Amino acid sequence: MTALYFDSALLPQGWEHNVRLSLADGKIVSVATGAKPQPGDARHSIAVPGLANVHSHAFQRGMAGLAEMRGPEGDNFWTWREVMYRFLDRLTPDQVEAIAAQAYVEMLETGFTRAGEFHYLHHDPSGAPYANIAELASRIAAAAQAAGIGLTLLPVFYAHGNFGGAPPTRGQRRFLNGVDDFARLVEDSGKIVASLPDANLGIAPHSLRAVTQEELASILPLANGGPIHIHAAEQTKEVDDSLAWSGWRPVEWLLDRANVDARWCLVHATHMTGAETARLAQSGAVAGLCPITEANLGDGIFPARAYLEAHGRIGIGTDSNVAIDAGAELKMLEYAQRLSARARNVLAEGEGRSTGRALFDAALRGGAQALGQPATGFTPGAPADIVSLDPAHPALLGRNRDSILDSWLFASSRPPVDCVWRAGRKVVDGGRHQAREGIARRYRDVILSVLS
Repeated sequence: MTALYFDSALLPQGWEHNVRLSLADGKIVSVATGAKPQPGDARHSIAVPGLANVHSHAFQRGMAGLAEMRGPEGDNFWTWREVMYRFLDRLTPDQVEAIAAQAYVEMLETGFTRAGEFHYLHHDPSGAPYANIAELASRIAAAAQAAGIGLTLLPVFYAHGNFGGAPPTRGQRRFLNGVDDFARLVEDSGKIVASLPDANLGIAPHSLRAVTQEELASILPLANGGPIHIHAAEQTKEVDDSLAWSGWRPVEWLLDRANVDARWCLVHATHMTGAETARLAQSGAVAGLCPITEANLGDGIFPARAYLEAHGRIGIGTDSNVAIDAGAELKMLEYAQRLSARARNVLAEGEGRSTGRALFDAALRGGAQALGQPATGFTPGAPADIVSLDPAHPALLGRNRDSILDSWLFASSRPPVDCVWRAGRKVVDGGRHQAREGIARRYRDVILSVLS
């Protein structure tokens, strides 16, 4: 048994002072408020729960910034995708592992304590399976273990290049599996996550572009009660192609035909009608929002105000990992709403309520649900995933209660994270990951090799 003592902490019922968290076996055993520190307690100032990153493609961290040169035609998601295909063509398993470890270190340093890895890079550069079909999944797990982040592994089923079972393109050859091979991949991935503390497994049909109705029906039982994630309605072209194929929009199609419920996370869901927005909220599913990537790719703006007013659930993710920062994702979510509505504090829950608190609470609840984690926050039995904030950070000076969250999200140019405990083990101290030096060195060598 160990204990951490905080001057203030954000508990499920709100902010409390003089909070003592007792930890054992990676979980919170007890929470005492108005407590006195005991000999041997580690003392800190401000504690908030760690956040879940619901949607990551870790290997894309290595190409961040390489798609910012305009081509001869208007750039969009589809031209960015071609840059991504060229980058991943060069990656070996060792390189994938090194890039993922760097991404996970950066996540922890900004307040994420669990990553949902939407893992679709399966085969060698020629498209041939490795001898171990889960070779690259094992590298993702090794990277998560090296960084100490919690892992929800989401092996991706990808079989086609567009709606209606269209043939895949050459750039997609490293992603492709049939239903039987995917079943083997999921089975082997389950063995991999079983070796990691607190890891879990779901599945991810990539999108309705990449899976037929029959294939979707075949693979859904493989989730075995775990999370189900899918890209949906990220781009207007995707919506147009879906309408041309089926007469239905992607989110509408899923809601009508896929038994979407609380196990599901629809990633992006950017382009929805008002009816789709209300129905997705009512389904109990989570909308997995990645505001920085969505802005970087020019995707569009998610209808967050209408969705949250309909009691919809959201999680946040870093997607392409072009920039990794938990607070900045939440800030971008709110700022996009402000630009669209030409108003301020759009996602606050009412007059006199904190915008930062509303965003943080929503991401905490929805993120845990999307990654199959039933317990959240500082409650007995929950994972001891704890983030301490630095009260001497310029953005947090003199702040208390919800103004801490507001100033973290909207007034800091660098994350005010001081320490991070993941499953009770301190992995970040003084704002720096304890394994940063070695992981960063390996990452540097890999990137210089890949780009040479």
